[in-house]
Amino acid sequence: MGRLLWYYRPMKQRININIDHNLKTPIYLQIATGIRTLILSGTLPAGCTLPSERNLAEQLEVHRNTVVKAYNELKAEGVITSSQGKGYTVEGTLKVESFDGIKGKKVNWASQIKNEFQDMEVTFDRLYEKSSDAKSISMGSGIASPHIFNVGNVAEDIAKIMNSNDRELYFYSTFKGDRELRKQLSLFLATKGIDVSSGEIQILKETNQAMDYIVTLLLTPGDYVLMEEPVSPDVSRAVELAGGKIVTLPVDEDGMRVEMLESLVVQYQPRFIFINSSFHDPTGAMLTDKRKKKILEVSYRYRIPIVEEDAASELVYDRDRSLPIKAYDYLNNVIYIYSFQLTFLPGVPLTFVVADKALIENLGALVSVRMVSNDWLPQKLLAKYLKDGSYYTALDLLREDYSIKRDFMCRKLDEMKSLGIDYHKPKGGVYIWCRLPDGVDSKKLAQVARRKGIVLLPGNVFYPKKNGGRNYLRLNYSFEPLERLALGMDILRESIEELLAHEKTK
Repeated sequence: MGRLLWYYRPMKQRININIDHNLKTPIYLQIATGIRTLILSGTLPAGCTLPSERNLAEQLEVHRNTVVKAYNELKAEGVITSSQGKGYTVEGTLKVESFDGIKGKKVNWASQIKNEFQDMEVTFDRLYEKSSDAKSISMGSGIASPHIFNVGNVAEDIAKIMNSNDRELYFYSTFKGDRELRKQLSLFLATKGIDVSSGEIQILKETNQAMDYIVTLLLTPGDYVLMEEPVSPDVSRAVELAGGKIVTLPVDEDGMRVEMLESLVVQYQPRFIFINSSFHDPTGAMLTDKRKKKILEVSYRYRIPIVEEDAASELVYDRDRSLPIKAYDYLNNVIYIYSFQLTFLPGVPLTFVVADKALIENLGALVSVRMVSNDWLPQKLLAKYLKDGSYYTALDLLREDYSIKRDFMCRKLDEMKSLGIDYHKPKGGVYIWCRLPDGVDSKKLAQVARRKGIVLLPGNVFYPKKNGGRNYLRLNYSFEPLERLALGMDILRESIEELLAHEKTK
């Protein structure tokens, strides 16, 4: 049994809370009981301000979420209240809600939700959510241009699909995915040097869904995973929430640096290696063929799976197309994830996974547990466009559109080099990774820019260890039309100049 102390500053008096780690009673309930007793005894009178969650957690040497749960318990009872800017305040009287004479207490939801879900980094998601605001100029979200596929034509095609008398329309778009689409995807993969049958393909909605399933199949809590840094938060969070431990390798202009890869594999014996091989998110780097083969060599030597994510390999502007790692994989060690997020209809996500049949069969079984059927209408639509060539025509238009917008954004960034901005012009994809001027924090810049009407993604959200990226910014040029990008880049410059001016006055 231990006695831990905390101080109530406005009262200038010492208050004791006893915490017994040997009791079965959860720590948060012991803290709540201690505070409740002090309130009801009058030691903490109505109107008193309690310590912040972080302050009390530090003094009691407990996790912040333990204090959150304790405070929520007291809030549910009506003993304390909370408000933005003021924190937690003593209410003074115990309130018991009643309904038709039945007395009860509100569920303390903070105590029910696992700590790891309460601690999730949500900056990335909140900025994506803000990207959907039509008033904001989105230069952060990786979404396909909405201006390539003709809306009227798409509506007609959907109507034809809906009016089809084909029984397979309803009976065979099961958890594994539409048969015709898987057939067309096997032909599409052949253009990328990947020879697979439709039985080696599992269709899903999004890349993060695919990662969630793969992590569920492969990862045991405590396992290590090797991945690039910076890396998409969707990937790192999937690993962390499954209890995995992340070991990172840096990225340069040629993709993941592989000099230390083998030694890290020997040291950590990772469950798998994750790599975004084509026009990497967020840096826009393209992994060289030499490095792809080195990663595959390490995989073969140590029997380590590779999870290869690919969404932008078709979006090549200034070079010949490069084959994915999977194209060189004759032993079937690579789990290949391809997403149509950047090349199909916005808001109609489709992703597929290609892997050894044994893994695909188990992946399909897991999917079948979590869903009865896979969204059939987007699959039918994509299958039609792959079969009649409409998708490939749209790809050509997308490449032209994206390359024009990339060149425009780079010219605007060149004009800002006098401010201290630096960047590497990508040869494809949809992202530009910018180094900001000294003294400009990307998180603060995103906040300033948001007030002015543009949504940006600060670089720190791409560092799972929270050890970098504060001086970097990921810019996206795929979604907005050219005129809105022009306005957005002007606001970006204005925001940077504002922060630089503020820095000089310090």
